[in-house]
Amino acid sequence: MLELSNLAVNYGSITALHDVSLTVEKGTIVTLIGANGAGKSTTLRTVSGLLKIQRGSIRYEAEEISNLAPHRIVERGISQVPEGRMIFANLTVRENLLMGAYLRKDRNKLASDFDFVFEIFPRLKERSRQVAGTLSGGEQQMLAISRALMSKPRCLMLDEPSLGIAPILVKTIFQKIVEINRSLGITVLLVEQNANLALEVSHYGYVLETGRIILHDRSSALRANERVKSAYLGGR
Repeated sequence: MLELSNLAVNYGSITALHDVSLTVEKGTIVTLIGANGAGKSTTLRTVSGLLKIQRGSIRYEAEEISNLAPHRIVERGISQVPEGRMIFANLTVRENLLMGAYLRKDRNKLASDFDFVFEIFPRLKERSRQVAGTLSGGEQQMLAISRALMSKPRCLMLDEPSLGIAPILVKTIFQKIVEINRSLGITVLLVEQNANLALEVSHYGYVLETGRIILHDRSSALRANERVKSAYLGGR
């Protein structure tokens, strides 16, 4: 579904990604793990069109999408849940969800989509008229995921969904990510600092280090890899 080939991205004179190549198969959950500053978020932001590439290509469903405008990427069926959630704090939950559907032409189907996201995250239904900035961190993450789902993506990219969330809600969020993938068939590209959790829910994983992919394998194999265990899994 998604293929990055020899991707190079710069921040000014600094190269953030060095010839990054990865493949995301349709219907799978693929995770990127690595230390802070490894290039994980940069990879997602580049796919989303928020950063320009210097070299290489990005293909989605066999079509080149390199350097397309971000809203064109969303139109193609890729939606990103950004790091830090980035909800519209002064809007209500319902208004945030409507913002996620801003490119939709089938406005007559929005009511059923509200029901759909409220079924996944019932807590949001209870708070649909509440100002989003007053939600807890976990509830804001649910809202950010739901807002992305309102664009009807076929590929969902999540950047650090566990960041700043109480541990009890982190488990709920990840259960919902798996549910979205299995029940809806939405392909997921996941960036997550909690490598144990990321490899537990994903099918395949890539390890990024200083802008380069140093390892990739089935997630179960990476969890058993001594190098990965030592560096990212607390030696377990």
